[in-house]
Amino acid sequence: MRSKVYFTPVDVSDTRETVYDKLRKLLRKSDVFRCISSGDNVAAKIHFGEEGNTGYVDPVLAGVICREAAAKGAGVRLGDANVLYRGRRKDTAEHLRLAHEHGFTRDVTGVDIVIPDETRPEETCEIDIDREYIKKASVGRFFVECDSMIVITHFKGHGLTGFGGAIKNVGMGCATRQGKLAQHNDAAPVVYPETCTACGACVAVCPADALTLRGGIRLDTKKCVGCANCVGVCPTFSLFVDFKAGAAVQKKAVEYAYAVLRDKREKSAFVNIAMKINKECDCWGKENPRIAPDVGIFASSDPVAIDRAAYDRVNAVCHKNVFTQAHPDQDGAIQLSYAEKIGLGNQEYDLVEV
Repeated sequence: MRSKVYFTPVDVSDTRETVYDKLRKLLRKSDVFRCISSGDNVAAKIHFGEEGNTGYVDPVLAGVICREAAAKGAGVRLGDANVLYRGRRKDTAEHLRLAHEHGFTRDVTGVDIVIPDETRPEETCEIDIDREYIKKASVGRFFVECDSMIVITHFKGHGLTGFGGAIKNVGMGCATRQGKLAQHNDAAPVVYPETCTACGACVAVCPADALTLRGGIRLDTKKCVGCANCVGVCPTFSLFVDFKAGAAVQKKAVEYAYAVLRDKREKSAFVNIAMKINKECDCWGKENPRIAPDVGIFASSDPVAIDRAAYDRVNAVCHKNVFTQAHPDQDGAIQLSYAEKIGLGNQEYDLVEV
């Protein structure tokens, strides 16, 4: 069955107020929030942007979405999970401060922010899915125990997955740091000894005595438990992700998205914002060039269809595949085919312009 994807175009002539009005109209005409019932506890998943990044979703747009959902009589909270790498989004307290600095305050969005604290075991959980790559998915409990879910995604390029859309926002974005490491690597970080300064920070935080300094960093993968502590403290990214694992990363992210969404197929709504379409993810805290003009905003109840539609529309507007041009080693369509294969949604869609 073909899925419906609703779309409103945005261009450079639109003022910010015009874009906000278009988004409200899109949400009301599409009725994607029919999945939300009065009294529901709603998790609105978003990416707050790394320090130095400016491509993240406009907090006022996020506020429009959250307030429209809250009008259904639901309790809405806006959330993200901590990241794998060293930076301000590695731990909950600093991540919250950065989100507020980027404008995601209650005054602007109308809701509170939740970022699961992985130092508190009760705020995370493991989900048995027994898929091809992932057997147990480690995710923030906030995203699993909600009644309904809204996924607010900045649609853009990505160095490992070709593009980042709703599927990646859920799969990678709801995972714990340990879950993020599992998606990027087989079990342990990849070691890049040529950049190691032998500072010893990783050795100090390793709970499994898997790291030693002998003429540079050495990792015993048999001892490694995949906690990602070393990745989070390394100042030179000498312990990091496998940059050659793009296809596998896509499929693992899809399986993580399946873990989060499998019990919410009828209780989820997705909004893809194809504006400020950058080459890299919003985790990129440095210069991030745009690869396409502003295209518009999409809404759907199908995560696969909305990503397919946004991918197709951006490329059609640019008269070329800007994502493969930006990242020629990655085929972003792998995630779409695999997500359809395991039942997350459909690539066949009808685009309804609002």
